[in-house]
Amino acid sequence: MKRIHSAVLLGLVSLFAMSAANARNGLEQIRSAGVFKIGTEGTYAPFTFHDAKGDLVGFDVEIGRAVAQKLGVKAEFVEGKWDGLVAGLDVNRYDAVINQVSITEARKAKYDFSTPYIVSRAVLIVRSDNNSIRSFADLKGKKSANTLTSNFGKLAQSNGAEVVPVQGFNDSVELVASGRADATLNDSLSFLDFKKHQPNAKLKVVATEKDAEASGILLRKGNPELQAAINKALAAIKADGTYQKISLKYFGQDVSR
Repeated sequence: MKRIHSAVLLGLVSLFAMSAANARNGLEQIRSAGVFKIGTEGTYAPFTFHDAKGDLVGFDVEIGRAVAQKLGVKAEFVEGKWDGLVAGLDVNRYDAVINQVSITEARKAKYDFSTPYIVSRAVLIVRSDNNSIRSFADLKGKKSANTLTSNFGKLAQSNGAEVVPVQGFNDSVELVASGRADATLNDSLSFLDFKKHQPNAKLKVVATEKDAEASGILLRKGNPELQAAINKALAAIKADGTYQKISLKYFGQDVSR
């Protein structure tokens, strides 16, 4: 009987330890540590990338810092490749992912999101001399350079394309420009920024997705206090003009709607 009681006691201790760990993963832990850990790519301009000095910058980076400030803590960024970025949230590498993560029903089944903080559309990008691809339907049997688990990659596959795996936007356009891929489906705002910095790049947009896609801050499920605090922070930076300032800096317009 003593052994059974000991086993039960150990089980209860383990449960309490797990509960305590889960509690520490939320808003209370972030404020106690004074740090909001954010997972991001660092290779996805103009959202999250490194400038000429090597500093991590971008729209999502500044949004993350502004949200952290409203939470009363500092932002700390943990960089990783897109295909493993969401998985990093599962193993507690960070508290949230801010990296243009589209709000989809499939993701909502496993994760929580903040309120949407940006909307964009998918565009079909090809070489300037490519006249055979003019619509999404023309992707059938073609090679599209995309990250495998992104919405863009899935959209390319749904249109019959063979996805050539890449690590990010820059790799995608490089493969298209060099002819190693026929096209890439990617973010309209990313391409606008790309053309702003490389106006002579021999790439063009031939089709734009009709429906806009909203992105939010990705969180583990079971942290309602953290989710509410982040939503409050997003509302605050929109109300005090911080969001608009960041938006104008990177896009020249309000991209929240």
